Amino acid sequence: MKSIFVLGGALAAASPALAQEVPAPAPAPATAAQTVTLPVNTLVQVTPASEITSKKMKEGTTREFLVVNDVEYQGVVVIPRGSPVEAQVTWRTGKGIVGKSAKFELSFDWVRVNQANYKLRGMHRQEGRGNTAGALLGAAIITGKSATMVPGQIVNVFTADPIMVTKYR
Repeated sequence: MKSIFVLGGALAAASPALAQEVPAPAPAPATAAQTVTLPVNTLVQVTPASEITSKKMKEGTTREFLVVNDVEYQGVVVIPRGSPVEAQVTWRTGKGIVGKSAKFELSFDWVRVNQANYKLRGMHRQEGRGNTAGALLGAAIITGKSATMVPGQIVNVFTADPIMVTKYR
């Protein structure tokens, strides 16, 4: 036991020297932040989240769209793909006789980025395919088609506000 005690004392006496030789752990790297501001009038491509049809559509109702591709600026994704976009029905006509097709117009309101809504600008008019050939043949009761937009149909809209995001590295 005496040798164990002496050995323990030798280690205790050597530990200050050992502490000087072992480097201290490196401090955590500082988090670098990069803030970018997406300029006004930046192109954003959107598509309907679900089918939109002129049937039973009313002016003033809203429709949901999704951003098709990441919108990047200076290497930073400012608007991620799949971000929700809201559009409002601003005009609508129903299909009519003599081959007249239905039409509607959408005005794009905003895109949501990081729980905040940013204004967009842009309009889109969708028309159904008419049936004027049938109407010209004398069948006055033939009507046109409803106007329809489907997911995957791309519409170009533009930012109306600058959008600022901060990316941490």
